[in-house]
Amino acid sequence: MNRIVVKVGSNVLTTDAGKLDITRMSALVDQIAWMRHHGYEVILVSSGAVACGRRELRVDHELDSVEQRQLYSAVGQVKLVNLYYDLFREYGMHVGQVLTMKENFQTEEQYQNQRACMEVMLQNGVIPVVNENDTVCVTELMFTDNDELSGLIAQMLKAETLILLSNIDGVYTGNPENPEAKLIRSVAPGESLEQYIQTSKSSRGRGGMQSKYHTASTVAGEGIRVIIANGERENILIDLITNPKDTPHTEFQPS
Repeated sequence: MNRIVVKVGSNVLTTDAGKLDITRMSALVDQIAWMRHHGYEVILVSSGAVACGRRELRVDHELDSVEQRQLYSAVGQVKLVNLYYDLFREYGMHVGQVLTMKENFQTEEQYQNQRACMEVMLQNGVIPVVNENDTVCVTELMFTDNDELSGLIAQMLKAETLILLSNIDGVYTGNPENPEAKLIRSVAPGESLEQYIQTSKSSRGRGGMQSKYHTASTVAGEGIRVIIANGERENILIDLITNPKDTPHTEFQPS
């Protein structure tokens, strides 16, 4: 069975006002359900907990950045997984929550336990919904972002493909807003795109194209195909599978 890790970032899952975009979340679930019905195993790495919690709570006193992250993620993760639970249940599909941190990838026992957990979920038709455990991950314990996390998950579970959903179509030869900039459709093993990568972070997440490029290069180097595509495009996941030629994206060829 073809195994795909889909990573969806905060920029895709939230509106400009910072609220969770339920319509887009529902569309994402529809597409993953389609993938499952067509023989794909899917692991979903989903951001959005902090954005969820921030809209759920009104705090009337000052919180530092760590306190905000811990509080909003603790409240928001519950809401986020509940939404996924309800949306997938419409298709008779089960989801399971996996909260992880960098430490779990650094010791052999924790690494194997984590892999065994997700393997048994997949074997029993359960879709793992993975996120960083923001309630305990602070400073040096944190992943750079969920791009890095999704790359580690793809390698751990020996996925065929990792799809990184962003709010732009892929890597461009310049600023994507510049009409002369061209979308780079395919990246050969070992090919460098450093000169095209902007270092700016995304507006509502911790990542950016630099982080996606770094993850894509690393994971493709381990023999896994990586696609960067626009999660705001309608039916993007289905189109990448059924009509990749006409679907804008950047594909990193596995080495």
